[in-house]
Amino acid sequence: MWATRGSRPTAVKQTEYEWVYLFASVNALTGESVALVSPTVNTAYMNAHLDHLSRQVGRDRHVILVLDCAGWHMAKALKVPANMTFFHLPPYSPELNAAERVWAYLRQHYLSNRIFRDYDELFHQTTVAWNRLSQNRLRSLCATSWVERMN
Repeated sequence: MWATRGSRPTAVKQTEYEWVYLFASVNALTGESVALVSPTVNTAYMNAHLDHLSRQVGRDRHVILVLDCAGWHMAKALKVPANMTFFHLPPYSPELNAAERVWAYLRQHYLSNRIFRDYDELFHQTTVAWNRLSQNRLRSLCATSWVERMN
């Protein structure tokens, strides 16, 4: 928020808390993406996201999915598709996770300093915010020096 130095600007603040979750996978080289907006995080939603991602990229492509150590990323009940390999980042290393920059961008540009009428509007606006991200924006946000194409 822009404000005059020394001032105390007011901002809209909502004190009730409800959450919407976004399972998203982005190809850091191209910006191609797949996402699932959900009311919670758990293994069932993660499996749904993995299945959708697997079908979206096709059987001819193999995905190396970079994940943090969230419980639903490591659950024993995960059904990892045959065209996918997991690469888990070290614990407590959000600076290595390109997706963290996407979440920060969404909050900063579309979802912060707003009051939502109800949960349905929050869910809808999260979907709208995700859909506003272009392939170029996602590629830019997820650009990481340690990701390079292996030929």
